[in-house]
Amino acid sequence: METFANLLGVDPFSIWFFFEVLIGGLMAGVMYSLVALGFVLIFKASSVFNFAQGVMVLFAALNFVGFLEVFSDLPVVLQVALAFIVTMGVMILLALVVERVVLRPLVNQAHISLFMATIGIAIFLEGFGELIWGSNIKPLDIGIPDDVTFVGDAMIQDSDLFAAIVASILVVTLALFFHYTRIGRALRAVADDHQAALSIGIPLNHIWIIVWSVAGFVALVAGIMWGSKLGVQFSLSILALKALPVLILGGFTSIPGAIVGGLIIGAGEKLAEIFLVDAIQTYIYSGFPAAIEEWFAYILALGFLVFRPQGLFGEKIIERV
Repeated sequence: METFANLLGVDPFSIWFFFEVLIGGLMAGVMYSLVALGFVLIFKASSVFNFAQGVMVLFAALNFVGFLEVFSDLPVVLQVALAFIVTMGVMILLALVVERVVLRPLVNQAHISLFMATIGIAIFLEGFGELIWGSNIKPLDIGIPDDVTFVGDAMIQDSDLFAAIVASILVVTLALFFHYTRIGRALRAVADDHQAALSIGIPLNHIWIIVWSVAGFVALVAGIMWGSKLGVQFSLSILALKALPVLILGGFTSIPGAIVGGLIIGAGEKLAEIFLVDAIQTYIYSGFPAAIEEWFAYILALGFLVFRPQGLFGEKIIERV
């Protein structure tokens, strides 16, 4: 039985092919980190695991491609800019509605209530997006080049490189913003203790709106990047949930953890898809399925849950009784 590498017509032991696979995995990992960052920001600010973050990626992408069609008579640059601005306005409006309708009434309630509320938000956004924009796969072309760049003998898609650069810039910018600005310090105060933050005058509802808006912005950028590669389709929300193993590896409250966890997951699943599958099919079981990329990240996350449940950068919590 031919292995995946053989089907590609490459030497699986070529150092350049190894670097090509590794770089491709790292670039995918940056995108996972971007989505995971949205989860981390909301969890830090409100202790809520936002199950709707993956659907927010889909919802933002649906709105963006929909508004591109609305502004289709305009020049391309203006068309893309207006679609981005209007979609960002929709995501900010979503943040306002979520804070007023969901978070504010449920403040100080059990975490499971807030978690279930985010599941409700996810179901609503998916249905509402389908109602407004339809369920067909929508191609998304924002002018990203479809050429390839060679580094030595390693081939890199320019579209993947562009997406990775944009995601990297955004991740680093947000990390610096939340570490060194006044809003960032307020966010950390809210994350540490809601009541203490309120007692020193930090408006909790304003922080929640800001964080959900930033998470919406992150979802929009991720949706555009993934949508330009795969088309805007409802499977984007499932793809975005690949950020869950990233959170388990990096820690639910760590921005650096989201970055490192994404890189580990992205590189790990690509290397496993090519080299681990090749080795298993060659030496152990020729019928081993090649689709290891779909579940390898979750197996890796399961191992972390067993041996280091707080993640690489998470804090070990000890409760006194």
